[in-house]
Amino acid sequence: MNAAIGLLGGTFDPVHFAHLRLALEALEQLPLASILWVPSGQPGHRGAPAAEVEHRLAMLRLAIEGEPRFALDATDARSAAPTFTVNTLARLRAELGAAVPLVLIIGADQLLALDTWREWKELFGLAHIAVAERPRFELRPGALAGDLAAEHARRSAVASALAAAPAGAITTFAMTPLDISASAIRAAVAAGRSPRYLLPGAVLDYIASHRLYTR
Repeated sequence: MNAAIGLLGGTFDPVHFAHLRLALEALEQLPLASILWVPSGQPGHRGAPAAEVEHRLAMLRLAIEGEPRFALDATDARSAAPTFTVNTLARLRAELGAAVPLVLIIGADQLLALDTWREWKELFGLAHIAVAERPRFELRPGALAGDLAAEHARRSAVASALAAAPAGAITTFAMTPLDISASAIRAAVAAGRSPRYLLPGAVLDYIASHRLYTR
């Protein structure tokens, strides 16, 4: 079996320390060899990002350059079409092969709404799902219902199972609670307040030098 690859998607508008801790703690707690960051261009489930794609990619490169287990996939970011997770996973599966375990990393709040995602049941044939739990965002008994609850019960597995098959399992891992959001960082910049210590210094310098998120 090939080494498992973690997949972390989002707009990263901008990338911040909660994103980076999530990726690092996934590496520490799950049988992953690396994390592939997959920023979206025009996400299909939300409005357009505030910063242009090349700025978001540049900030992400600055944030991850010191960690050799992190890599960037810019394909979705540069696509003109809206991006949906099922399409991203299908593309990566075709590119990386049928045997490599792929692990989609999401938050517990995202799992609760997974059955609203496009073709959500197809995700399990393409990747595992690793759910990050933190205080107030935990998977409690009865939190899932219907088909989603049934899929979770059928696919729930220990973390080590992720390396034994290419796809199909759901596991959980703990994440350090960091109450940092990209929207709060953008609001701080727009209001003239400093978001220093919420994101890497190189990213903050990039935001300042390119006058991003200012009104």
